Amino acid sequence: MTEINSVTTLTREGDVDVITLNSPPVNALSANVRDGLFEGFKAAAASDSKAIVLICDGRTFIAGADISEFGAPGKPSASLPDVQNMMENSPKPVIAAIHGTALGGGLEVALCAHYRVAVPSAKLGLPEVALGLLPGAGGTQRLPRVVGVENALEMMTSGRHVPAKEAASLGLVDELVEEGKLKEGALAFARKCVAENKPLVKISENNTKLEAAKGKPEIFAEFRKKNARKFRGFDAPEANIKCIEAAVNSASFDEGLAVERKLFMGLMTGSQSAAQRYYFFAERTAAKIPDVPDDTPLREIKKVGVLGAGTMGGGISMNFANVGIPVVIVELKQDALDRGLATIRKNYERSRGADPAVTEKRMSLLTGSLDMNDFADCDLIIEAVFERMDIKKDVFTKLDAICKPGAILASNTSYLNIDEIASVTKRPQDVIGLHFFSPANVMKLLEVIRGEKTAKDVIATSMKLAKKIGKIAALAGVCPGFIGNRMLSQRQREAQKLIMEGAMPWDVDRVLYDFGFPMGPFAMSDLAGLDIGWVKENSKGETLRDVLCEADRRGQKTGAGYYDYDENRNAKPSEFTENAINAFIAKTGKNPRKISDEEILERCIFPMINEGVKILEEGKAIRASDIDVVWVNGYGWPVYRGGPMFYGDLIGGPAKVLEKMKEFQATMGDDFKPAALLEKLAAEGKKFGDLKG
Repeated sequence: MTEINSVTTLTREGDVDVITLNSPPVNALSANVRDGLFEGFKAAAASDSKAIVLICDGRTFIAGADISEFGAPGKPSASLPDVQNMMENSPKPVIAAIHGTALGGGLEVALCAHYRVAVPSAKLGLPEVALGLLPGAGGTQRLPRVVGVENALEMMTSGRHVPAKEAASLGLVDELVEEGKLKEGALAFARKCVAENKPLVKISENNTKLEAAKGKPEIFAEFRKKNARKFRGFDAPEANIKCIEAAVNSASFDEGLAVERKLFMGLMTGSQSAAQRYYFFAERTAAKIPDVPDDTPLREIKKVGVLGAGTMGGGISMNFANVGIPVVIVELKQDALDRGLATIRKNYERSRGADPAVTEKRMSLLTGSLDMNDFADCDLIIEAVFERMDIKKDVFTKLDAICKPGAILASNTSYLNIDEIASVTKRPQDVIGLHFFSPANVMKLLEVIRGEKTAKDVIATSMKLAKKIGKIAALAGVCPGFIGNRMLSQRQREAQKLIMEGAMPWDVDRVLYDFGFPMGPFAMSDLAGLDIGWVKENSKGETLRDVLCEADRRGQKTGAGYYDYDENRNAKPSEFTENAINAFIAKTGKNPRKISDEEILERCIFPMINEGVKILEEGKAIRASDIDVVWVNGYGWPVYRGGPMFYGDLIGGPAKVLEKMKEFQATMGDDFKPAALLEKLAAEGKKFGDLKG
């Protein structure tokens, strides 16, 4: 065995050289790894072996680039193209042996081998689009030459991890080998290549599958049209598509590579990729709680109770059934329980690729009941009842008496004080907030609300459980609205004020939609229903919502709300709403004024950032990046803008936000009063990203 460097070895197995890479945890393509591979292939090419196998130790093949090196100055080392050229131009067959994942740069390395073998459990893909990038080491040019243009378009713009069996059917893998016997299978394949004198296949020279797409621009036009909604606002999908177009239309492989390099550098130096790379790390960091060590013992969650079978309760229950955890769902009345269980079944049956057997298995894990005493043997109980403190306290008083010692008692409240709820129990250490977002079986975010007395093992268990049920968790402290809704209230207030000054709801919605949100606040209200929480008997026509609801304009469900809707629920601006707004403005004695898109955006966004600073100032969030995780996953903040706090830094940092807040405060009052910490950050020249709660 020859040790090439600290992560790479070269061994001889009969007449085959084996280059083994071992750079935990995922063999990412750091400078050290690239150097090792370059020198390893150089040595193997010069030896008297007949073939070369590249294999990786640990749990995976090369899982991708080392993202931490992106944009950072580094010492001179072998570039990825240096490694690839050494492989592709080897005078003997090079076989990549793949297990785990071959992603991004890992797959781009494998594509420079003459052949690829993989175990059936392996996955392959080019997921750079999720980081606002494109494969920058020839992947955009080689992949369509292997799998065809249509498949390459789908793979690269989705970033999908393709299972090895599918990869084999696409031609991306040449042979599947037995699980657990990758090295033996790769050596056997290498010897077969030698015995059969198989050609040294250079993907860069194989244009057959590109020829099928030449002169057919409609392939790209139709793909863009089909995915326009999904790609809206993102730069990277279009850049990926242009690279594949270049593969088809360029006179040579090198010409296509030049297009790839230019577009890659454009993305790499742009704000979208910076935001998406930032978010990649922010999401992983959110799981780390400084005073709750990773080795904190967890409470075992074998059975869950959910109080309430409505939209929230049903959605929450599905999360646990999906991962094989039995759930007891308790309702007050049989018809509500039956309706809730029927809705859950419909949700399963309507889901894409629904398997009747899977639906039945999951439904079998759900037990309906009208008796809260059936929570007695549950390890976690989550209430999803009406958002009123007196009701919550009554529920927790009963749960305290019923539930076994050590059971976690959780509230799905979106706003109320967890400490006050916990105060009616004899076990406040077992009480926590688990704020699921609607629809709870779809939305990724879970705000975990830590009470003053919540035990650390309850926090650790909740965070780990969130991951198990496919949620992204962020920890928040107790305050009205926690992180997400507390900041949302700032935006909602300004949106309402804006329409009472002269902007129309569709103006505000358009600005926020163009910014990247899925919809604006007024369209969202129409979707949810304007009558949520509205009581007709208490209505005095004092607000625009009163006027709309009294006119039976309660949102999409009634065909009218802020907007008018056709039979397909397509929205159009409403003359009724415009007249109602102008009538309200007239009552104030003021005239409506023209409000710019810039003002709409700044007034909706800057107070949110200011509130985020207050949340950190009060220690109700651990890090600025946790706030961004909440907003990207729970409120549709465009990931290519990183989150409110990252965006604040992107547009000029605390100094810029402070300047605008003071400007608005001078003309519009103390709704725009800057946080004390915002003033301090601006004075010290610091960034929002530096903030820790």
